[in-house]
Amino acid sequence: MFLRLAYLTAANAFAVLRLLPMTDREKDAEILVLRHQITVLERQLNGERVRFTVHDRALLAALLNRLRPSVLRRMRLLVRPDTVLRWHRGLIAGRHAARSQLKRPGRPPTVRSIRRLILRLVRENPGWGYRRVHGELLVLGVKVAASTVWEILKDAGVDPAPERSATTWAGFLRSQAEALLACDFLETVTLAGARMYVLAVIEHHTRRVRVLGATAHPTAAWVTQAARNLVMDLEDAGCRARFLIRDRDGKFPDLFDTVLTDAGIQTVLTGVRMPRMNAVMERWVQICRRELLDRTLIWNQRHLLHALREFETFYNEHRPHQGISNARPLRPLPPPITETDQIAHLNIRRKQRLGGILNEYEHAA
Repeated sequence: MFLRLAYLTAANAFAVLRLLPMTDREKDAEILVLRHQITVLERQLNGERVRFTVHDRALLAALLNRLRPSVLRRMRLLVRPDTVLRWHRGLIAGRHAARSQLKRPGRPPTVRSIRRLILRLVRENPGWGYRRVHGELLVLGVKVAASTVWEILKDAGVDPAPERSATTWAGFLRSQAEALLACDFLETVTLAGARMYVLAVIEHHTRRVRVLGATAHPTAAWVTQAARNLVMDLEDAGCRARFLIRDRDGKFPDLFDTVLTDAGIQTVLTGVRMPRMNAVMERWVQICRRELLDRTLIWNQRHLLHALREFETFYNEHRPHQGISNARPLRPLPPPITETDQIAHLNIRRKQRLGGILNEYEHAA
């Protein structure tokens, strides 16, 4: 910017030198010609504004600032005289701001590791305010001002402690995932038009699914027996579940909750028409429909149970789950392949379930 302004200033200085040997008559003639050229240019612009660069504004403001407004109004300019005066005021204000800028730097920025530590303490302790975080830093031997902690939290968009410490439904699910179960009914129709009801349970922590059964008539006795079978399966697997999330479906009898309560499992009801409160189970229902039921012609109850058992095995032992870092509920991820020769000569075979509806891939022996 300064180089461009210096160039314009030098060019106009040489132009002034060129005007010295000219007579007043020659100068008046040139002024009339320039005024006429400006008129022609304005007529060709059709009312559009002329765009001046920052350097052009600075040069015009420097040349015309000493003229009176009455003289400026008599001149033939592409802009209004008030605009030229405003450019000059902006030029003076920018020069004053540059002179008023501090020459020495202010307080040095906080070390990045301290900033990360402050954000970690707040993330792991939602009930801590900036004063409590400041005290914990002093215990660790990190000396920073309490106002610095407050500024770091504010810049990171962290809400105050009272707003962060409130327990939400999502926070409850994350903190109690190891002790949570969820169940729901899934409806499907056979080729004969019979409506079948499937009862399934999923573990939040491992994403393991248990299909408790399928029936055309989910009576209270059938649902209660399914609850007893679930309790025995959990005891055999050593699962320490404390809560079971379900909706307010009328197919769940009171005895269903009683059986679970006797086993130390408390039933948590979702809100009315709020499927997101049971999102993990609803997600499994969607996957079961998309990957199995929508691609299979169900003949009868026996065929439905066979397909569900195959899908249950596939879901628990092979299918990766994004909610648990793409692991499998009953099988952890294998170590990554690091040998170049093995990667270059992959021998993968396919195992089909239900006639190719479900495909599993594994290394050939």
